Amino acid sequence: QEHGLDFQRLLDASAYKETFRQDMIRWGEEKRRADPGFFCRAAVQGAVQPVWVVSDTRRLSDVEWFRDVYGDVVQTVRVVATEETRKRRNWVFVAGVDDAESECGLDQGVAFDWVITNDGDELSLGEQLETLLQALHRSL
Repeated sequence: QEHGLDFQRLLDASAYKETFRQDMIRWGEEKRRADPGFFCRAAVQGAVQPVWVVSDTRRLSDVEWFRDVYGDVVQTVRVVATEETRKRRNWVFVAGVDDAESECGLDQGVAFDWVITNDGDELSLGEQLETLLQALHRSL
């Protein structure tokens, strides 16, 4: 909104998004430096559901914010895929972007409650997600 960008086009993997990606990262970093909980509070504002799925946290400070605010009910899930799988999905490493905190800030320092492997095996992915869902249902 601040910069007049097309929000829907920023959600896909298009060249449009890549044109603004580094600027978006810089903007986000400025917001976080001023207020580490800025994006976390925005994500939960007005939410009243008994269970939330907050996707795409990017930094340890995000995970810490949710754990500090919501305590033991927070379950962290990391989805991983091999570099080979990611390349098959048209991912190409861009220095200064893909090695920035916004992309790899959770690669170390977080003990995830769940790690889901998504390398293209639909049966395996389904089994992992079913196990996760059953565990979450038991905790309600």
